[in-house]
Amino acid sequence: MNTSAKSHLVLGPDADETIGSHAELLSSQLQALSEAMFPPTSHKALRRFTSGEAARLMGVSDSTLRKMTLAGEGPQPDIGSNGRRHYTLGQINEIRQYLANGVRGRDAIEFVPHRRDGEHLQVIAVTNFKGGSGKTTTSAHLAQFLALQGYRVLAIDLDPQASLSALLGVMPEIDVGANETLYAAIRYDDGRKQMSEIVRETYFDGLHLVPGNLELMEFEHTTPRALMGGQKSDQGIFFARIADAIGQVSDRYDVVVLDCPPQLGFLTLSGLCAATSMIVTVHPQMLDVASMSQFLLMTRDLLGVVRDAGGRLQYDFMRYLLTRYEPQDGPQTKVAALLRNLFDDHVLTNPMVKSAAISDAGLTKQTLYEIGRENLTRSTYDRAMESLDAVNREIEGLMRAAWGRH
Repeated sequence: MNTSAKSHLVLGPDADETIGSHAELLSSQLQALSEAMFPPTSHKALRRFTSGEAARLMGVSDSTLRKMTLAGEGPQPDIGSNGRRHYTLGQINEIRQYLANGVRGRDAIEFVPHRRDGEHLQVIAVTNFKGGSGKTTTSAHLAQFLALQGYRVLAIDLDPQASLSALLGVMPEIDVGANETLYAAIRYDDGRKQMSEIVRETYFDGLHLVPGNLELMEFEHTTPRALMGGQKSDQGIFFARIADAIGQVSDRYDVVVLDCPPQLGFLTLSGLCAATSMIVTVHPQMLDVASMSQFLLMTRDLLGVVRDAGGRLQYDFMRYLLTRYEPQDGPQTKVAALLRNLFDDHVLTNPMVKSAAISDAGLTKQTLYEIGRENLTRSTYDRAMESLDAVNREIEGLMRAAWGRH
């Protein structure tokens, strides 16, 4: 090319400028969409439950609730023009407490399943580093299911992408300011806060949240510096920091659900060291299983280093959960059979079946437990809910077994 041609060559923008402009465009569009669905003046709210749904959640008959309403006992439901009764989750939990106080002849723990003396806090880490494995969806549904059963639940979003926070009604770009994620409780400098300062209530009675956003990445950057500087004794080495933070509020909860980042960094390792149990989500396809194999090998090596440094690595249970499973898909059933043959009881009996119902609910940043049956095709909703409940009941059963409950 001659000199004159070079002088007329117009160079495009630098990559960082292009990426930056795309990020700003997308961020502003997402904010506009979010404000259209959830105006700043409004807050996400949980629907009311029919008397039949409330009765099933509490393990009583609908007639029991009807009699309580007629007698003016306990919180009173909202009664529609058609005479149907609807309860908030808060009211359901009040009725649970009312029933546990001796109104009926059953054990109080059947109505209020809070952990008792000698039962340790359950910290369940949901993890994998393969995108699309259903990790966040699993975390959100598990946390909400346990709250619906009457447990006191803390969900912690460890993922800088903060999809769990968004599902639980907290927009990371708008609602989470500086030093308001878990990083605030595990950082190495004077900006550190108490865990109680960053825990938020949600619209889901009994479910609290520590939200996430990109600030969590700071832990990945500051931890190497802290390790090089020998910051161990005064505030704890990195792999114990999340456990220490959870310990500050442990007496308030029965279960903590950790949604881990999709990579093996310091945050994930600290989360796994804080956990008492681990759920590994896996989509039953060979590429995903190969990725999981690498994840397990890397986890073994890294946790080996942590163990040598004194980290606690004993879990109550570790299970693989098959997600987005399609029973009619031949290759998927073969992969599922392979995993069951290899890992036996370490694979949860119930898979999470792929469902349009969960995808449709997710379009409006809702879970299946939030969206009413009347808002989706009944058969699709029922199939998805049956699969979802089966998975979560199985995990609840493992949790209760770890407590020594039958």
